[in-house]
Amino acid sequence: MKLNDTTAKNSFRYSWLLGRVYPYIKPYMSRVILGFLVAIPVGALEGVVAFFLKPYLDYVVGQKDLIFTICNHTYSISWSTLALSIPFAVVLFALLQGVLRYLNSYLTDWTSQKITNGVKIALFNKLVYMDSSFFDENTSGVIITRYLSDPDAASTGIVTNLKEIATNVFGAISLIAVMLYSSWRLAIIGVLVLCVAFVPVAIIRKKIKSTSNKNMVIGGNITTNFNETYIGNKVMRAYGLEERQKERFTTQIHCGFTNNMSLVKRAGWMSPLMYLIASFGIAIVLGYGTHLITTGKMTAGGFASFVTSLLLLYKPIKSLGNTLTNLQTIFVALGRVFELFDIKPEITDKQNAINLQELKNGIELKNVSFEYVKGHKVLKNINLNIRKDETLAIVGNSGGGKSTLVNLIPRFYDITDGSIMIDGIDLRDYSTDSLRKNISMVFQDNFLFSGTIKENILMGKPNATEEEIQNAIQSAHLEEVIAELPDGINTVLGERGLTLSGGQRQRVAIARAMIRNSAIVILDEATSALDNKSEAVVQKALDNLIKNKTVFVIAHRLSTIKNADRIAVINEGELVELGSHEELINIPNGQYKALYEMQFKKQEAN
Repeated sequence: MKLNDTTAKNSFRYSWLLGRVYPYIKPYMSRVILGFLVAIPVGALEGVVAFFLKPYLDYVVGQKDLIFTICNHTYSISWSTLALSIPFAVVLFALLQGVLRYLNSYLTDWTSQKITNGVKIALFNKLVYMDSSFFDENTSGVIITRYLSDPDAASTGIVTNLKEIATNVFGAISLIAVMLYSSWRLAIIGVLVLCVAFVPVAIIRKKIKSTSNKNMVIGGNITTNFNETYIGNKVMRAYGLEERQKERFTTQIHCGFTNNMSLVKRAGWMSPLMYLIASFGIAIVLGYGTHLITTGKMTAGGFASFVTSLLLLYKPIKSLGNTLTNLQTIFVALGRVFELFDIKPEITDKQNAINLQELKNGIELKNVSFEYVKGHKVLKNINLNIRKDETLAIVGNSGGGKSTLVNLIPRFYDITDGSIMIDGIDLRDYSTDSLRKNISMVFQDNFLFSGTIKENILMGKPNATEEEIQNAIQSAHLEEVIAELPDGINTVLGERGLTLSGGQRQRVAIARAMIRNSAIVILDEATSALDNKSEAVVQKALDNLIKNKTVFVIAHRLSTIKNADRIAVINEGELVELGSHEELINIPNGQYKALYEMQFKKQEAN
């Protein structure tokens, strides 16, 4: 699946999305609930100032005592007492609201980070088991954006925005309550106007989905550009590609700007429109309020309290509109996240898959065909029988399918037609874990992970003993390299092991394969990128690695090929010749003979 082709088709199915994200929220539900409970008084306290304005203006400014009756008992509070207590109460409630806001903010950030971490871990657990074809089809930038940025956008914001909604809703409710307390007639007008003000939010939501999806693609392309600039820096320098990279990056940045501004143009008028609608409401309230005061149906203090509540209400309503807009962006990101969860690897174990304990007889390829792209076969009806402890060299024209063939053995890809049998059993009947544990691979450009040399070697066998480690180092001719390093085997390597030379990296990779001690060894042009001196040392290490093993070797070195038990010549995806060096070299007009005379004869002469 190409991740660029995302649609976030479920981004408007809110209950479905919340149901999918709930398992990641559930472990922290107690804190989420506590956060919501704290959000209620935080919002409710918004109406305190407006509430106290009525008694302050009606009694303190008017210098009248407050007289009220509770349970047939009449109570009186002097205006002077109110003059002292109301400002003190306002400060006290503001202090309480500040403490609750801090607590709410801490709880929100804590739960958001925990939920985000849970989603990222679950996504990464899916990512590491994706097929090789998945990584072939998608750039590193898109994968990074989808697996890191989308969970951040979705998980981090969902709790924050839902709590923000709770705070604003209860803030609005408290202010509406003050408005009702001041005048139910004016309150009806105010609430109706605010309902109309929400119309723009509903209009903009579909544009958010389109913009968010485009931003994901643009962000992925930008990250890919950074990765390519970093990894391909030597090629960029050698071919003077700096301007090309700059132009691509500038274009991507401008595309992102244009895409974002298209949303800003549509969303930007939301706030002014809401303000305009609210202004009409305020104008109506002022006119009708004046009438209520002049007719004695409302006090000046009640009117001031109402107007203050209405003005304060604009803030949570506006925030609520912005939060709902943000929430739609989050739901789009959530839709993309759960698209990732729904991607199924093509290569999976069968139910009741058996474990491959050891190679007993050999490996057989029967009418094997393979295609990366439907309708374009890379391998065509390959038939091979490789005996246990036999070395098979694979040669042929570049792009003829040699690497593809060896990549089918550990089941990096599944064949299109035919079957690959190990000890008479289709390899798809084995568990992939047990299959790959019986295979060691050394590639042309071996990848070393960040960490120490020892950690990279132990990746072949994490529970290896110290004696096994030392044997692997000696067999890989790695002792001199380790002796020259400042911290020996515990030297920390740079990213991708680039602090070592190509030959040194190959020997670390061979030690990693050596310590695995698996029955099947695959060498994919393991010495082709090395100079003669490095190649000679690495070849000695490889000779130690393949002793008493079943070996598939794609090689360009004549001695490796001549020493193989048999040689398979693969051209244009077909097995055209098979036999020993002596057999193949004596075929008149044979393809191996032509290849030998063109590529290998000079090596023999040297």
